[in-house]
Amino acid sequence: MTSPKPFLDTAWLRTWIEEFVSESPENSLGFERLEKIFDRPLVGFASGRDPLWQVYRDHIGEFYFTPVDLFKAAFPDEIVSPEELTVVSWILPSVAATRHEQGKQTRHPSERWVRTRHYGELFNVALRRSLVKALSDAGISAVAPLLSPAWSRSSEGKYAPCSNWSERHAAYAAGLGTFGLCDGLITPVGKAHRTGSVICRAAATPSERPYQDHHAYCLHYTHGTCGKCISRCPVKALSKQGHDKKRCMEYTERAMNTYVKTAYDIDTYACGLCQTDVPCMDHIPSPEEG
Repeated sequence: MTSPKPFLDTAWLRTWIEEFVSESPENSLGFERLEKIFDRPLVGFASGRDPLWQVYRDHIGEFYFTPVDLFKAAFPDEIVSPEELTVVSWILPSVAATRHEQGKQTRHPSERWVRTRHYGELFNVALRRSLVKALSDAGISAVAPLLSPAWSRSSEGKYAPCSNWSERHAAYAAGLGTFGLCDGLITPVGKAHRTGSVICRAAATPSERPYQDHHAYCLHYTHGTCGKCISRCPVKALSKQGHDKKRCMEYTERAMNTYVKTAYDIDTYACGLCQTDVPCMDHIPSPEEG
């Protein structure tokens, strides 16, 4: 007889993530005086058997991974079914000082925003690794998709460039937010954030998904108003028709890499102007804000 698979204690896991964000010394912008990168996180859970994963694959391309694909890549000797897996997703909201400093910019990212992009993602990597270890210590196999050798970017499909696992799409599946005109994920704490996920072999009650449409929180799509992120883009990569990813990436990952290295002596890239000084910067906007 096989032993029963563990059931994920979601309350414990949510508290573990919140305490890691609150207490880790790596949650630091890197100034001489300690300033945290992120406020209290949001945490959600999605089942590995959720039909949405196959919807993603059908829509994005055959190269896109489902949770069971990634888990099997990490643990090829384990026999696992989708219902045994849970995707743990989190949102790391930028602190108010970062959002407001960035909101004053019109062409280039602010220093705090750049530091959030650089040190914040290093922190996010540390969170992924530490969570995988904490789950392993509890007897639960786990993998962080973006740390897996199987993760990669793709030039295939109508959404190229894209990747074979999206942290934002995992967060959508876990009930944490919906997509805006600029493709940013609008959450209860806005869209100025970073996000991450871990897939673990333990069943859990999925978080409620309080929306039916992937644009439910964006005023442009729901009410035909707002569109304030359009004028925030310095290279006109946004329009009422949506997001020109290639134009955006050309500016963000190339031009802004050069600028950021010169201005802040940090070898990274950033832009994110469309995520601040807009109604959805730090909350789900009401129709009156459009």
